[in-house]
Amino acid sequence: MSSEEKTGAQASTSSAPAAQPPLRDFPVDTSQLATVYANFARVTGTPEELVLDFGLNTQAAPSPNEPVKLTHRVVMSFYTAKRLLFALQMAVAQHEQVYGYVETDVQKRMRVQPRPPTTSPG
Repeated sequence: MSSEEKTGAQASTSSAPAAQPPLRDFPVDTSQLATVYANFARVTGTPEELVLDFGLNTQAAPSPNEPVKLTHRVVMSFYTAKRLLFALQMAVAQHEQVYGYVETDVQKRMRVQPRPPTTSPG
């Protein structure tokens, strides 16, 4: 099992709420797996399904003249979406424990943080 497969299996077992029994590990076939990068996601849906569209936004600021190019769509039930939500919450929480808070506000990320003064030996 590759490290990616283990991570996915661990996320699904560790993301189960305390009231539910943990999910079992299961074999995963990655022979047809394709990896893509997306920095844009749109969520829509119906009463029965959740639709996630992913794409690449090449503009620093949204532009009405150049649309975001959507490349992938994932349709899932709300049960699967909720399990995904728990797994993503767990993954982000673990990342923030190691690397610090993930700021999603672009304006706040762009502000230069003042450096503490350095003391010179002497």
